[in-house]
Amino acid sequence: MKKLTTALLLAATATFALAEYPEKPVTIVVPFAAGGPTDKVARDLAETLRKQLNNQSVVIENVGGAGGTLGAAKVAKSAPDGYTLLLHHIGMATSPALYRKLPYDTLGDFEYLGLINEVPMTLVGRSTLPATDFASLRTWINANKGKINLANAGLGAASHLCGLLFQQAMAVDMTTVPYKGTAPAMTDLLGGQVDIMCDQTTNTTGQIETGKIKAFAVTTTKRLSTPVLAKLPTLDEAGMKGFNVSIWHGLYAPKGTPKPVTDRLNAALRKALADADFHKRQEALGAVIVTDTRVGGAEHKKFVEAEIGKWGPVIKAAGQYAD
Repeated sequence: MKKLTTALLLAATATFALAEYPEKPVTIVVPFAAGGPTDKVARDLAETLRKQLNNQSVVIENVGGAGGTLGAAKVAKSAPDGYTLLLHHIGMATSPALYRKLPYDTLGDFEYLGLINEVPMTLVGRSTLPATDFASLRTWINANKGKINLANAGLGAASHLCGLLFQQAMAVDMTTVPYKGTAPAMTDLLGGQVDIMCDQTTNTTGQIETGKIKAFAVTTTKRLSTPVLAKLPTLDEAGMKGFNVSIWHGLYAPKGTPKPVTDRLNAALRKALADADFHKRQEALGAVIVTDTRVGGAEHKKFVEAEIGKWGPVIKAAGQYAD
């Protein structure tokens, strides 16, 4: 009887503790340097999540390096108590192919909390390119095989992944020029040192609007509504059937985090994604808030698993590994 009473008391205490979650600040690890697109998404989300989590502080910790794998590894090895989370982009799904010896299991070492947003990408080029639309760009590419420079923000970056897929779709090998970040890559594109680049709307829209670079297409399957991008065709409709690349962000917790805590976090995430101020901030970045079933943990995980299956063959075919 005494043992039963003790067990019931412990269960009640545990339930009460979970019901009070969070009782201290929550840390979101961003596996990239401060100031980038993913960091911006995290900081916007943190402020909105705070309001849904008993007004507890939600702190951003930047743990950059190794294409986002250092920060992801830190969260995978953290205590599964809901106080250390990971906000990661598409790199969550491409790292298993880019890094053949990951220090964590992408599908096995995390609790999936839900997708946050998707950021479209644009195919852009230096202002001095003779091409004026995608049809003439395709002609120019085919006429200049072996002479084309394709910029990206570094191995595993969104621009690198999009560039790999674009080369495969075009069946043309280009000279890849990796940079240490989007800013230097864009600087050289503006200066005409490189020819083309595929990058997020958050990094290209302003330059397109001012006419400093040329825009040829968007990478989503539907045209975008942003005024400066609305007239651009999709690569899918331009003849590259099925071409679809967007940079998504998701939220994760260490494997073993109690279900009442993950349920609480998912409920808070859903409310945050419905917040009007968060919507405005994301629209300013060119991002689209996820509203479908992938906001749930199970569908989020299925989506990432499908993305791993999509990008693995692309990366292996290119033979470009990070380790």
